[in-house]
Amino acid sequence: MNKKGGDMNRIALLCSMKAKIITLLLFQFWVFMFVLDAQIACLPNAHAHNDYEHDRPLIDALSHGFTSVEADIHLIKGKIYVSHNHPLKKSKKILLEELYLKPLEAIVKKNGGSVYPNCDSTFYLMVDIKTEAESTYQALQALLERYQSMLTTVEGAYRIEGAVTIFLSGNRPVNTVLETPKRLVGIDGRPNDIGKGYANTFMPVISDNYYNHLRWRGNGTPPVEDLEKLQTWVAMAHAEGKKVRLWASPDQPIVWETLLNLGIDLLNADDLKGLSDYLLQL
Repeated sequence: MNKKGGDMNRIALLCSMKAKIITLLLFQFWVFMFVLDAQIACLPNAHAHNDYEHDRPLIDALSHGFTSVEADIHLIKGKIYVSHNHPLKKSKKILLEELYLKPLEAIVKKNGGSVYPNCDSTFYLMVDIKTEAESTYQALQALLERYQSMLTTVEGAYRIEGAVTIFLSGNRPVNTVLETPKRLVGIDGRPNDIGKGYANTFMPVISDNYYNHLRWRGNGTPPVEDLEKLQTWVAMAHAEGKKVRLWASPDQPIVWETLLNLGIDLLNADDLKGLSDYLLQL
C-alpha cells in the first residue's frame, strides 16, 4: 500500500472512531439529562404507540412521563432490529438492544433500581413481533437474559417485579412463552383470551383495536350502547387483574377523558406532549 493510501485509511479510521465517540457522548448526555430531572412525573396511563418513530426513541417518551412504550421488531440474520416494516438498512443504531435495552439499563442503574426516580411502579416495554414468532422469541429470550437483573421475571408461581416489564404483541408465541420455565416476558392478550384462565403474571394486558368498540372520533357524542358494551368488556378484563389498552384511538382530549372514565388503563398515543399535558392537568 502506498503512503497516500495508508494516510487515507488512517483518516477513515479516525473519522469512524470520532463518530462512535460522539454517538456515545450523545447517548450518555441524554441519559444524564433524564436522570438529573427528578421533577418528571410518571404517568401510569401513558403508552407511546410506535415509540421508535419519534426523534429520540425512548427518551422523548420518558421526558413526557410515559410509563409504557412500543417497539416493533424484526429478526434478521440473528439480530433484532426495531422498525415498523422490514428495515432496508440494517444499522446498529436501530437494534433493540441499542435503542431500548442498553439505555433502560443505564437509566435504571443511575436511578437506583427504577426507570423514574420518583416512581416505584414498573415500566412497560411492549415488543411487537413482526417476523416469525418462535424463532424471534428464542433470539429475544437469549438477548434478554443479559438484562434480566432489571426485568420482571416469573418462575413457577413466583413473580419478581423488575424496573422493566416486557410483554409480546403481534406474532405471539403464546404456548412457548407459557411453557418457558423462567419467563422474562409476558403476552399481550386479545379479547378472546379473557376467560381462558391465563394469569395476569403471564398476560398483564388485554389489547384491541379502538374501532372494534367505538366509531367515535371525538365529535358529537358516542352511542351509549357502545360505551356500555366497552365498559362491560373492560370490567371482565379487570376482574382477571389485567390492564386494558386500545390501539388506534384518536389523539384527542375528549377521547382520552372518555376512555379513562370507562376504565381503560393504557392510553395509546402518538402525540406525546398532548397526552402528557392532558394527564398532568387532571
